[in-house]
Amino acid sequence: MIRKLTRLINRFIAQYWGLLVLVLALQVTATIMSLYLPTLNARIIDQGVVKGDTNYIWSTGGVMLMLAVVQGLAQIGSVFFGARAAMLFGRDVRAALFDRTLAFSSREMNHFGAPSLITRTTNDVQQVQMLVLMTMIMLVGAPITMVGGVIMALREDAGLSWTILAAVVALGAGIAVLISKMGPLYAVMQTRIDTLNRVLREQITGIRVVRAFVREDQESRRFRTANTELVGTATSVGRLMAVLFPFVMVILNLSTVGVMWFGAQRVNSGDIQIGQLTAFLAYLMQILMSVMMTTMLLIMAPRAAVCAGRILEVLDTESSVKPPRKALAPHDDERGVVLFDDISFSYPGAEEPVLKHVSFELHPGRTTGLIGSTGSGKTTLVSLLPRLFDVTEGRVLLDGVDVRDMDPERLWACVAIVPQKPYLFSGTVASNLRYGNPDATDEQMWETLRIAQAEGFVRDRDGELESAISQGGTNVSGGQRQRLAIARALAKDAEVFIFDDSFSALDVTTDARLRAELIPRVADKAVLLVAQRVTTIRNADEILVLEHGEIVGRGTHDELLVTCETYQEIVESQLSAEEAAA
Repeated sequence: MIRKLTRLINRFIAQYWGLLVLVLALQVTATIMSLYLPTLNARIIDQGVVKGDTNYIWSTGGVMLMLAVVQGLAQIGSVFFGARAAMLFGRDVRAALFDRTLAFSSREMNHFGAPSLITRTTNDVQQVQMLVLMTMIMLVGAPITMVGGVIMALREDAGLSWTILAAVVALGAGIAVLISKMGPLYAVMQTRIDTLNRVLREQITGIRVVRAFVREDQESRRFRTANTELVGTATSVGRLMAVLFPFVMVILNLSTVGVMWFGAQRVNSGDIQIGQLTAFLAYLMQILMSVMMTTMLLIMAPRAAVCAGRILEVLDTESSVKPPRKALAPHDDERGVVLFDDISFSYPGAEEPVLKHVSFELHPGRTTGLIGSTGSGKTTLVSLLPRLFDVTEGRVLLDGVDVRDMDPERLWACVAIVPQKPYLFSGTVASNLRYGNPDATDEQMWETLRIAQAEGFVRDRDGELESAISQGGTNVSGGQRQRLAIARALAKDAEVFIFDDSFSALDVTTDARLRAELIPRVADKAVLLVAQRVTTIRNADEILVLEHGEIVGRGTHDELLVTCETYQEIVESQLSAEEAAA
């Protein structure tokens, strides 16, 4: 785990070598100053105070003051530049995680889950960033202080060196035991933070469902359980921390008492002077304090190592949808032509493929309808063209080129999709519409809103195009959210339009008006219209009937009523429902 932490830090921090060298130089300067000050203090006591040499006291004191100023400035500089390097490190890791997440297909997103990815990008990066910061501030100077302190202490009196050895061994052994117990607890803690985030995210986004089914008590119990488990793990870590610092203070105090006790006897016998004992005690404190600072880093290291492993797990995961090594240009004589060529698709670990040997074409100026029962594979099928997934077998061609060999930016510019579950971003109506076309004018946006039957309610909102939209579009109704998503897609001048059950939240009248306005807007485009209502796709140029991942019928509405039994059953079931409602 520590190896992963080192690999992560090396992966990003190497580009700040200039700051690292500067921090190292400042830390070395500060450490040398701090190591030399006790020796000067001892000389003032032994040569100035005892002998009454005032001039020596003033001159040596002046040197001490100058060294203290240099030490302070060097320490301030090292903290400033060390903090800057740590913050830049955190920025780059978060950016790398975000970029890698954007490159993930739906398969990787489902594997990690949104709550875990959020935790890894925020909390996990922060833990590693804090370790880097503390390393910049402490770890560089601590080893120098320990080694230099031992050398300087031995120069003052080698006879008391055993007290240093005993204190360091006792302190190191106790710390090693405590840290060995913290590592596994930190791994559990991060997992439970993920769980708490997942539960909280589900409850916030699904609050309407919770209230509709009166499940507040059950959800409260779920949250309490996740919260209690996290608190229990954090408490276990806290207990170890609570033991650690008193233990360190006990060692410090016992060491001080031991040096004073045995040092007083050596002063009394004339082996050392009072100033030397004072300097030895100061060096002992510096040594133990450097051990204590190293201890703080070692306490942070297990948790940071766990976090680093989780971060690298994301960074080392390659997207199953990979960009081509050499992108191919689309054929000029084929614009907006889509071919699904004998495609099949299976989800990882699935016993059977979701789609089996599906073949059909989309052409400019033609509308193709796709209908089927729930779970027949409609959404999976339309996800293959924009490469949310890649086919397991067969090919998907756009403008004569396999989408896997096409530049992703070119591919996405050719396709406009309205997903089954429309999502709006926090901002305004205009900012959401410009998501499809950043250069869209107000006139163009009003035109798309008119076609999508959204102009009326947008004009009724305060601010109209600049009216606020909350995250996910929760401050508009489901039908309004769906119409805004349709308008967003229409604002994009694409070659292919995919409507994935995009009219399900609309009433029959609005649905009919929208489709009537849509026809001239996409007259020269290839349109794939996915629906569960027969009325939505009955006028399509061709209708595909999907059942259990296979096309079991194709043709016009009238043709399928004669040739496709599955389509007949769908039509009869919907007509029966409408008659029953009447």
